[in-house]
Amino acid sequence: MAIAERAAQGEAANPTDADFGPWLRKASILIVDDEPGMRNFLKRTLQPRCARIDEARDVAQASGLIDENRYDIVILDNIMPGRNGVEWLEEQRAIGFFSDVILMTAYADLETAIQALRAGAADFILKPFRSNQILNALSRCLERRNLQRENYVLRHELKSTSEHLLLRDKLIGGSAGVEAIRKTIARVASLPTSVLICGPSGSGKEVAARSIHNLSDRSGKPFVPVNCAAIPTEMIEAELFGHVKGAFTGAMTGRDGLFLHADGGTLFLDEVGELPPQTQSKLLRALEDRRIRPVGSEREASVDLRFVFATNADLEKLVAEGKFRADLYYRINVMRIDMPPLKDRGDDVIELAELFLRRLAQQLGMPALELTEAARRSIRRYDWPGNVRELRNYIERSLILGTLPDIGGRDAGGASDETNLEVIEQRHILATLDRCGGNQSEAARQLGISRKTIERKLQSWGMG
Repeated sequence: MAIAERAAQGEAANPTDADFGPWLRKASILIVDDEPGMRNFLKRTLQPRCARIDEARDVAQASGLIDENRYDIVILDNIMPGRNGVEWLEEQRAIGFFSDVILMTAYADLETAIQALRAGAADFILKPFRSNQILNALSRCLERRNLQRENYVLRHELKSTSEHLLLRDKLIGGSAGVEAIRKTIARVASLPTSVLICGPSGSGKEVAARSIHNLSDRSGKPFVPVNCAAIPTEMIEAELFGHVKGAFTGAMTGRDGLFLHADGGTLFLDEVGELPPQTQSKLLRALEDRRIRPVGSEREASVDLRFVFATNADLEKLVAEGKFRADLYYRINVMRIDMPPLKDRGDDVIELAELFLRRLAQQLGMPALELTEAARRSIRRYDWPGNVRELRNYIERSLILGTLPDIGGRDAGGASDETNLEVIEQRHILATLDRCGGNQSEAARQLGISRKTIERKLQSWGMG
């Protein structure tokens, strides 16, 4: 009697009411087995419960389907004519195949189990099996994969972003500029259009990007922020697009990139003007075709993403200088949002300062400080070159010190020309560098600007 027939005869009541987790309903699954009875059994079991089920009668047909589609899980028979499942899986991993695999086998020997794990199988199941066994195996794989994906995205976000969790999801203020941005975000959020957010460092570009994501139909999927300037040039392609085992020195295993981890959600590429030329070319291809090629892979993978870009650079100038691809610029500059600097937002600075004082005092466990009229005048007259990020850092330092220092000072209050403002900015940056012992990265974090901005300033002052 065929294994699939024995499985069907041994089947208890079909567990249609069983809850096998929320991920199964959204899953795309490929069945690879040379036995029609087993393929039919699995298809009947899974089709009512999954988003998509495809089947292949051999590994050659499976390879073609994987070239064209992306599957969450492949259910793979081990013993098939021509080539067994483990051998095929090893070959696919080497050329760029990242889906989880459940290996089906009729032989429960230790050697097969070891080979399956070395080849990259996530689980294996013994034939014959009941439908609830394969459903539980699928649920385990999907839950583990989604937890790994969420953990990876969170670790990346904590490592790469200089923003704190406080207020990153909400645009604060009632100024005309902020109200106009809110209206634009409300109009564009529901559309698949790529968005380019421009503005100085610390002006809230990531906050605007998160607002777009939260108001879109992708809000339940990942929002993955990537600071392109913070990733070393030699590693940026592997971080974005992933890599296969052995693609470069130290690549001991294959790994999905941030594009695949953000699949279904929003990918936010901050400081996009810092991307190297080769990565710009691959990004353009991903935008046009929604397909990427991991480093060292012979196979492309499809991605379903909403793209939001941000920059504090003049991209048109970079295009004219040959440092940024013109075709990429026109591709990402479909809908543009310009974030105003904090100095142009009127009393938004007071609203933000009050909010930071309340939230940070609670977060740090510090006694609250009163925003006196003198402190308000000082905050209003200062130009905040680091924008909202610098304001937040100023409030945090003030809470730690127990007082709100006069950040504007007399010079700031009487400054009316560009030279005086430059002197104030220079003095502030150099003082922060001095406090940080010359550590430019730490000074940039405290000031709410990028390290590259500090480097450019020092060079312009003849100190680089």
